[in-house]
Amino acid sequence: MAASLLPYGRQTIEDDDIEAVAQALRGDFLTTGPLVDAFETAFAETVGARHAVACANGTAALHLAMLALDVQPGEVCIAPSITFLATANCARYVGAEVVFADVDPTTGLMTPDTLSEALTRVGDRRLRAVLPVHLRGDVAELPALAALARDAGAVLVEDAPHALGSTMSFGNQAEKVGDVRHSAMATFSFHPVKTIATGEGGMVTTNDERLAQRLKTLRSHGMVKPEGADPWIYEMPEPGFNYRLPDILCALGLSQLAKLDRFAARRRALAARYQESLASLAPIVRPATRPDWSEPVLHLMTVLIDFPAAGKTRRRVVDDLKARGVGTQVHYIPVHTQPYYRDRYGPLDLPGAQAWYETCLSLPLYPGMADADVDRVVAALAEALGV
Repeated sequence: MAASLLPYGRQTIEDDDIEAVAQALRGDFLTTGPLVDAFETAFAETVGARHAVACANGTAALHLAMLALDVQPGEVCIAPSITFLATANCARYVGAEVVFADVDPTTGLMTPDTLSEALTRVGDRRLRAVLPVHLRGDVAELPALAALARDAGAVLVEDAPHALGSTMSFGNQAEKVGDVRHSAMATFSFHPVKTIATGEGGMVTTNDERLAQRLKTLRSHGMVKPEGADPWIYEMPEPGFNYRLPDILCALGLSQLAKLDRFAARRRALAARYQESLASLAPIVRPATRPDWSEPVLHLMTVLIDFPAAGKTRRRVVDDLKARGVGTQVHYIPVHTQPYYRDRYGPLDLPGAQAWYETCLSLPLYPGMADADVDRVVAALAEALGV
């Protein structure tokens, strides 16, 4: 009998989550009700930000961030090439151009050096935002990146869907991802494979009250109510979008957020077991490098594999693992190589991104896994690689 498939990521939904949604369905509001405010308040308190604004998904969060900053056509945003498409696309949604930064080939992260190189390609255009990605859950070097952005007249917008619960230490100061002490905003996603799930859903955190108000206005068609106006009056100073997150999903988000510490502890325990177990597969297999300042809650358990040394293609390893009941994924195809961006900007030589892509593979990691599942994955990987 074939073993059941371990996916690379999966939501953990429990009876109390289901009951929280059922209670919302029995309530007076299915959308734009009190549970939205409650989720936003709880999320802001959890990450240590002054404001949190819920929205439809992580892509909407990035788009809203660009809109709130009033990024204009022809201006520039810098994004790492190793990320999901949305990090770059959010700039194009508002007509801005993207300059792709290379990444460290062992972490997948934008670094001060790769950002500095990308800055040389901005030219005489106005740079508005730098979008570091906390890939896998590991944290980018925010103080150095923020200083470079500031010197160039731009701000940071952290793309943080992988990193809810992650912490960092720069000097002697412990910080949480999402507290936005180095950035204008941080964006999150609650897709089912993320640390907490609402099905679809997103959040933007900021310490700037003006930005928070713009985010709230822009997520709801750009509508505002003039002070003292009749109850039915609304005005639209600028067009916005319907990027609201319904109360039903906020109910699930509140229930999931209450479990963040438990989910984080389990992810950390599983990652530690992987780290220990994978040592036997070195040097063919090595976990992605963790920066010294980063204390991640890993969203992805990514390993870097020397496929030529093993005499195997990645496709063959992926297929062999699937046959053994182990699901995998590749995070990510360098965005600068996508047809749209290649046609728009021409070929780019980003060797770190290419090296990361050629070696990376994400293994199963989610709180519902047992310790024995990690052992099963590592054994299957050893068999698939023949090491």
